[in-house]
Amino acid sequence: MTHDTTAAPTPPRQMRRVAAASAFGTSIELYDFLIFGLAAGLVFPRLFFPESEPLIGTLQSFLVFGAGFASRPLGALAFGHFGDRFSRRTMLVVSLVATGACTVAMGLLPTYASVGVLAPILLVALRILQGFFMGGEQGGAFLMVTEHAPGGRRAFYGAFVTAGSPIGSILGIGAFQIVSAATGPAFLDWGWRVPFLASAVLIAVGIYVRLGVAESPVFRKLAAESRVRRVPIAGVFATALPLVLGGILVNLGFNLFIFIINSFTVAYGTQQLGMGRTDILMSGLWGSVGMMITVFVAGALADRFGLVRVMLIGAIFQVAWAFPYFWLIDTRNLGLLYLAVIIGYVGLSFVFGPMAAYYVSLFRPEYRYSGVALSYNLGAVLGGGLSPSLATALLAAFDGASAGISVYIALGGVLSAIGLLITAKQVRRARIDA
Repeated sequence: MTHDTTAAPTPPRQMRRVAAASAFGTSIELYDFLIFGLAAGLVFPRLFFPESEPLIGTLQSFLVFGAGFASRPLGALAFGHFGDRFSRRTMLVVSLVATGACTVAMGLLPTYASVGVLAPILLVALRILQGFFMGGEQGGAFLMVTEHAPGGRRAFYGAFVTAGSPIGSILGIGAFQIVSAATGPAFLDWGWRVPFLASAVLIAVGIYVRLGVAESPVFRKLAAESRVRRVPIAGVFATALPLVLGGILVNLGFNLFIFIINSFTVAYGTQQLGMGRTDILMSGLWGSVGMMITVFVAGALADRFGLVRVMLIGAIFQVAWAFPYFWLIDTRNLGLLYLAVIIGYVGLSFVFGPMAAYYVSLFRPEYRYSGVALSYNLGAVLGGGLSPSLATALLAAFDGASAGISVYIALGGVLSAIGLLITAKQVRRARIDA
């Protein structure tokens, strides 16, 4: 299966703008998504599920967190369809605005103390809607930057999209830290709302940046040659189901571990180990800084040595680090906490950094947005959407011991490796055809 992506090359100056817009836009969307994850571990159990025991309240909050993932495949189908039929660029602007609007609305929600059970219902509804719009973001950003990128540099430029994730983490963690310090005891009363409301400013900047980016040259070529399909997803189901399965497994394993690190660890460290919230958040911030740098290293290595080889390093790392991660954190030693989290972020960069080029290599241009968005987001649902809740449930099942969670993480690394092996032949063929 050849993937003809020959199109007029993007000038270097425009390529830099595409890369910057992809990184900035994705960081805003990841900021929106991450601050919910942080609030789910720190705030929502008390404000939206106050009648539950602390561990059960945390589990309920993480289930709401997971609800945002459950709706992502539906968003992937919708945005993939219109992105393959009408415009990659327009879909990315829509997803950015709509996701941010949901975030701002969350910052305005009444709590359980004000309206009772209606509060968690509204929270769930907004979370599901946010997840739907988020389903169109990452896959579309993958396409925009890699379809603009020159041959032999697609994984490196694709890393600008994946770098948006740790940038969003830094923004989210930083926002929580600043607001928490500024509001003190009032943080639970109203201070937690500020990071959500601040998304309105980021949206305005993001719209300006993304509207200045040209449409994907690959999509322009498809439209000029009348190769746009009426039902793009049909092409995915007819010719690429094994590739969809492989793509699901790759992101499932990665998302499983990364959301345990950036969401579950906050609740685990504060509630089970009695560690300081600030210490755990700062370890995540520095881990995100490490990932922001390492994804570019991984992308450059993938361009040189191959996507699958480099990403397998990250999958093997996940298996190897699954037990040491919690062994270090369970010591309650601040330095070892930082070591566990930072190494976790950096090691996973070898899966995440080349991910944009990897997913784009799986599918033909005519149904690429649909294929990428569907496989990526189904993996996100089964991995990141479930992992904080399952980790909390495993913690309860093992009487507070972390061993069960470590087995779960290691299994995720194995699944990522299997997905890479399933798709290895197609990825190598796409690299040759490019």
